[in-house]
Amino acid sequence: MAIRRALVSVSDKTGIVELCRELAQQGVQVISTGGTKSLLEKENVPVIGISEVTGFPEILDGRVKTLHPAVHSGLLAIRDDEEHIKSMQELNLDYIDLVVVNLYPFKETISKTDVSYEDAIENIDIGGPTMLRSAAKNHAFVTVVVDAGDYAQVLEEIRAGGDTTLDTRKRLAAKVFRHTSSYDALISDYFAKQLNDPLPESLTVTYEKVQELRYGENPHQKAAFYRKPLSSAGNITSAEQLHGKELSYNNISDANAALAIVKEFDEPAVVAVKHMNPCGVGIGSTIDEAYVKAYESDPTSIFGGIVAANRTIGADTAARLAEIFLEIIIAPDFTPEALEILQRKKNIRLLRIGNLPSAAERSSEWLVTSVEGGMLVQESDVHSLSDGDIQVVTERAPTEDELKQLLFAWKVVKHVKSNAILLASDSMTVGVGAGQMNRVGAARIAIEQAGEKAKGSVLASDAFFPMGDTVELAAKAGITAIIQPGGSVKDAESIAAANANGIAMIVTGVRHFKH
Repeated sequence: MAIRRALVSVSDKTGIVELCRELAQQGVQVISTGGTKSLLEKENVPVIGISEVTGFPEILDGRVKTLHPAVHSGLLAIRDDEEHIKSMQELNLDYIDLVVVNLYPFKETISKTDVSYEDAIENIDIGGPTMLRSAAKNHAFVTVVVDAGDYAQVLEEIRAGGDTTLDTRKRLAAKVFRHTSSYDALISDYFAKQLNDPLPESLTVTYEKVQELRYGENPHQKAAFYRKPLSSAGNITSAEQLHGKELSYNNISDANAALAIVKEFDEPAVVAVKHMNPCGVGIGSTIDEAYVKAYESDPTSIFGGIVAANRTIGADTAARLAEIFLEIIIAPDFTPEALEILQRKKNIRLLRIGNLPSAAERSSEWLVTSVEGGMLVQESDVHSLSDGDIQVVTERAPTEDELKQLLFAWKVVKHVKSNAILLASDSMTVGVGAGQMNRVGAARIAIEQAGEKAKGSVLASDAFFPMGDTVELAAKAGITAIIQPGGSVKDAESIAAANANGIAMIVTGVRHFKH
């Protein structure tokens, strides 16, 4: 067998002229449509129009041109089936051996901020996916190419033997079905958004590979990093790595967690994360002041951690950061002086994230968590407290400074693994109790970590108190104010304990579980 006829119709014309010129030189007849045909003619590449094959004009503004038996018989005919051969001969139809197609730019179209619904619909390809699927199904005989990156190998094999190998055709066919599946998933998602139906009866998600990873959470686990096709800016998938070795699975997870926390703040903020939990968070009038607070929150745990800032890193902050071992530093940008300081450290990874959205601009995304045999889907937790959410339930209301610290602590505690207790003072975390099986246990850890700093601090809890023991423990540590969701059948017990110890308590009516 040899490739004699090729059908070429591409939206992305990268490399297509060179490919078709070489095919023609190898004796392959090139059939094409619309703009691709015009380009090849302009470049003096021998080409015939699809209408010469079908005997039927392109109609309906090009909507119908390849949807024809002369095309799909040529693609789907089994070349060693006598009945198929007989049918092709009787109908005077010829085989198509190579298909080179990429699709209307639907993703690029809907990514435009001013795209109309009509324009989006017009960019849904029909003939292209149909040809791709026909050719891929019959890959035993037909070579199908959807990626310009495969042109070189296909040409090499044609030069060597006149045809591609079966292994190559299988690989290319598999790529086609992934490509059309991803294309259809984008269309499905677009319609779901148009209809405000984010949780339909079936859900197909698609992601694009960013990179292979050396391993997953542990060296014996395979892993890769993918991103959403239309991922927004200001997240880990859009970050630019300026320095350091390749990111690992755990690096990416921790960096994502750090970014989620720092996006809570409009004022200069720095977050240090270790194993998906914040070990230090600080806000200040400058990013340098914020970093000092984040570092002093827990100078032990920050070692080997990930630091995220929501302002450009300057030389002074860079010099402080360079004093300890850190895995990653993430910031909207770095000054040249800061880069020069930090790039002296061989192994540190520096990620430029670009402008971050303000707290008010953050929008919820759908989060997908896999479970064995399925997945869970939920909105991301971007809830922010309003004045109407806050209810003082104790005899003493929090002072102005206590309220400021409570609201700061509330923004952070929702990013701590449940059960979670967080202590804060002077716009910095001073104690974090994460991932415990009971709430009083989390409080003990946070208070022990804070030490003397617990006295005069405030406490935030991601969920309500099932009994008054946590409040009693807080009182013994000298904590002066508490913020918690409320809603327990024993709220009265906790409120009474707070009143008995002069603690101000506010409830929010909002829970922030994080598993």
